[in-house]
Amino acid sequence: MRIGVLTAGGDCPGLNAVIRSVVHRAVTNYGDEVIGFEDGYAGLLDGRYRPLDLNAVSGILARGGTILGSSRLERDRFAAACDNAKELVEKSGFDALIPIGGEGTLTAARMLSDAGVPVVGVPKTIDNDISSTDRTFGFDTAVGVATEAMDRLKTTAESHQRVMVVEVMGRHAGWIALESGMAGGAHGICLPERPFDPADLVKMVEERFARGKNKEARPVILGHVQRGGTPTAYDRVLATRFGWHAVEAVHRGDFGNMTALRGTDVRMVPLAEAVTRLKTVPEDRMREAESVF
Repeated sequence: MRIGVLTAGGDCPGLNAVIRSVVHRAVTNYGDEVIGFEDGYAGLLDGRYRPLDLNAVSGILARGGTILGSSRLERDRFAAACDNAKELVEKSGFDALIPIGGEGTLTAARMLSDAGVPVVGVPKTIDNDISSTDRTFGFDTAVGVATEAMDRLKTTAESHQRVMVVEVMGRHAGWIALESGMAGGAHGICLPERPFDPADLVKMVEERFARGKNKEARPVILGHVQRGGTPTAYDRVLATRFGWHAVEAVHRGDFGNMTALRGTDVRMVPLAEAVTRLKTVPEDRMREAESVF
């Protein structure tokens, strides 16, 4: 069997661990041929790929980013390619495709699946906002990076009697803010799931000043540092498990699905279920944080 693999969307710690796992399981256990499409779906559409054997994935388990490269593709171009899905498959000659990515990547994977392409998806995002899976790899690393940053900022804030306002990534889901804020001992946490008045944030900062701090606040935007660098042990293990189960699903012919963590088990769930809605922070998790901060 010839299996194609690609990484699309934003980079994320653990992507290389999935690629490595797919190659090891497919080549060692099934004697498959694995090819890696370069720069995400752009490589798939352009027919740019390279062979991935055991030597090609040696030493990449702990490496951040992705050895295959990534990109974001224009939706119109991709939709046109889906209309010619048979030609797309024949051009590269793969028997199954394993796209690794977030909401946009998995939505594209569903479009390919609906067009008749044999697809098994693997979810990734530091935002942890993909429904149908309890966790996504990359999230643990991002929370760890944000927490360490807060620990460091706290010491300089205490030394100079300052208030630090830290912005983390997460777009429409506040998982990173919630968990890094709790782990870092933040005095207040603002989440996109619960709209807030900026005036209330200003009032919170002023209250900190009233407790002996001088009248100085500093904003800190962590940005892309949260999704770069070496993945944590947890993310390496989860990514490896996802890759293993993706290959198993390919050989079962379990297409149109993606890997998902349910409790401690990895299961297959429909791609359609995964991209229907974002997984945001539920009210009960907010109440837990309120009881401490």
